Amino acid sequence: MFQIFFLAAILVSLAVIGLAIGIIVRGKFPQTHVGHNDEMQKLGITCAKNDSELCQGRSKTNECKGCRK
Repeated sequence: MFQIFFLAAILVSLAVIGLAIGIIVRGKFPQTHVGHNDEMQKLGITCAKNDSELCQGRSKTNECKGCRK
């Protein structure tokens, strides 16, 4: 039982250290918010909150014409 816990603790520690090194090397924390992530914007993926605002007509731009009834 102790061996499994020890092995799991080592694996989790290595994963955390690897993620920390990746952040330190890049110099910033990766952007995980959909609306600010450049790669997701390239794929056309938008934030659900923005989609909802567009479809309900509360957005400043009326880009969503198919949702309104």
